[in-house]
Amino acid sequence: MPRFIAFLRAINVGGHIVKMDHLRQLFESLSFTSVETFIASGNVVFETRSKDARALEKRLEDKLKAALGYEVATFIRTEAELAAVAAYDAFPPNAVEAAGAFSVGFLSARVDDERKQKLLALRTEFDDFHVHEREVFWLCQKKQSESKLTIGAFEKALGTKATFRGLNTVRRMTAKYPPR
Repeated sequence: MPRFIAFLRAINVGGHIVKMDHLRQLFESLSFTSVETFIASGNVVFETRSKDARALEKRLEDKLKAALGYEVATFIRTEAELAAVAAYDAFPPNAVEAAGAFSVGFLSARVDDERKQKLLALRTEFDDFHVHEREVFWLCQKKQSESKLTIGAFEKALGTKATFRGLNTVRRMTAKYPPR
């Protein structure tokens, strides 16, 4: 059975507190199996017979909105897609080592060249970006909390929804849930 990883936005941030056992129950109520959460920030691993990630995203968004009372943007990747993200070299290793933070933004859709240019226009002396497939890689020379960039600015430039995770988290997930 295919295994997927869901990255949920607005879980345990901004006053939206969700217990992980409750989140697992919501996924299981959709007949998903082998449901596990990975750290308490809206990362859920599950199995289902469906292979249509877009349809799964929609089902989850509808279920979560009904159950939690607010919109939860959902970004699904296969374990192979996540492994490719974890292995992708968006920046030279020395730049990554010197950075204060390195995150991956999961996007709803691929972006065209015009949108990529809008994102690259947001570069600062501290912030650099690279877009690949349905992800944006954000290299920050200081803590991201010190950056003036917001998720809203990213989404406006890219024209699509996004949620961010630290690359170390993505790599730890890939190590725990490698492609089968």
